[in-house]
Amino acid sequence: MSDSYQRLLTLFEKELPGERAHLAMYPKRAASSIALKTAENVRMSAVAIVLFETDENGLQTLVIRRQEYDGTHSGQISFPGGKWEQSDPTLQFTALRECEEEIGIPPGELLPVGKLTDVYVPVSSFLIEPYVFYWEYPHTQFLQSEREVAAIHRLPIRLLTDENIELIDIVLANGQKLLRTPHFNTGEIMIWGATALILNELREMLQDY
Repeated sequence: MSDSYQRLLTLFEKELPGERAHLAMYPKRAASSIALKTAENVRMSAVAIVLFETDENGLQTLVIRRQEYDGTHSGQISFPGGKWEQSDPTLQFTALRECEEEIGIPPGELLPVGKLTDVYVPVSSFLIEPYVFYWEYPHTQFLQSEREVAAIHRLPIRLLTDENIELIDIVLANGQKLLRTPHFNTGEIMIWGATALILNELREMLQDY
């Protein structure tokens, strides 16, 4: 077991920041637990947060840009992941399966670290369970799903700072406008919505890494 993996396991023994961390990046300034009280036809899903290290950029994760399509999350930045299938024994399995299908990392290369707080997405009725993994031997041989993934981005955790949080107006595919929506501006990509909520909790968990 590497020292890096052991440090991550130790950090994830702490209590999660939870929705307190989400609130800073939530487009409507409301918590998932509140939205879930009136939610109908909730669909379970999971994402894989893949952590890895390189000498030049330190601790990083992977995010993808979705392909453009006629749907709610067209073109958005997200983690590899998707909806739970009846053949999936667990939602952690869902995260690993989707990660392999979308960017080609086999489950055997990823070590489980822990789980972050669930995020509910009202616009698509998905309840997302975020699972964190450590990729001890990262490489660049991604097998990108051309149907689902337009690009894969390596995101250094050091870029997730208060200084890189900005407010913008966003128009959704259904025409709804989200005013002054917080997002992480990393220079290469703009991250908002559920992915930003998850990343904000992640950065709090990793502040002592």
